[in-house]
Amino acid sequence: MPYKDHFITTNRINLHYIEYECRKNKPTLLLLHGLTANAHAFDGLVYNGLADHFRVISPDLRGRGHSDKPAFQYGLKHHARDIIGLLDHLGLEKVFIGGHSFGGLLSVYLANFYPDRIEKVIILDAAAEMNPKVPLMLMPVLKRLDRTYPSFEQYLDYAKKAPQNSFWDEVMTTYYRADVRTLPDGRVQPYPNLTKMIKVSIGVANQPWRVLFSEVRQPSLLINGADIYNLGEPILPDFKARESVALLPQGSYLRVDGNHQTMLYGPGAGQIVAGITAFLQDKREAAPRKNTARAAFA
Repeated sequence: MPYKDHFITTNRINLHYIEYECRKNKPTLLLLHGLTANAHAFDGLVYNGLADHFRVISPDLRGRGHSDKPAFQYGLKHHARDIIGLLDHLGLEKVFIGGHSFGGLLSVYLANFYPDRIEKVIILDAAAEMNPKVPLMLMPVLKRLDRTYPSFEQYLDYAKKAPQNSFWDEVMTTYYRADVRTLPDGRVQPYPNLTKMIKVSIGVANQPWRVLFSEVRQPSLLINGADIYNLGEPILPDFKARESVALLPQGSYLRVDGNHQTMLYGPGAGQIVAGITAFLQDKREAAPRKNTARAAFA
């Protein structure tokens, strides 16, 4: 599917975004990916049909060498300002918005603090109360990544052979290689943006998301994988997803095949595309707002 790379300056940073198909006569869907290798898998959903119905734009939340955006050193407030800067640059008054993981939480944040710019919200696997074990689950992996490895291939080989692995195939390991750099002596180190993930995860987990979810007045679709996350602990188990969507005044729930990572490709991807398409074509509109979330996040 054809796409174009674009670069703009907003909030004093060079921001990279991708526009698929450039069909400007269609409604605009802004895709906000997570901050790990899932970014590529989420963007890949576009290839399953979303751009047939919408003008799809995907801001680069991570940078990945394309822009100045320091992904893991950025808070929700700064990410949101960049997104609004992008909308202003494109002359877009109102858009559909959706995101996976961190991108889902960012979508909810934007729906609260910039309600006049967001028409509908899609939330993929982002709980109103994030699992407090997430930072602990990620810590061992990140400690290994933050060390200097004699061979990064050894780490990837270890990850692919792990008994619980359902994620590290050749495609995803190729994506992850883009996040590391090889030193002159052959050692491999991650780029700095990986080292900030724990800090960002803890900061996001400590936000009062129950308040934020309850203040979303736009029609909202929460999508969750049916399976256990392959690190051994569900990031958003089914009961937590149902609890989260119950907080959304106009929320609906779609449960798909896969888990936090694998639902983005395989059968889950097709289910997600079909669910998002039907949701965005529905004619529901936003309800009146109370604006109490602003005080909670002050």
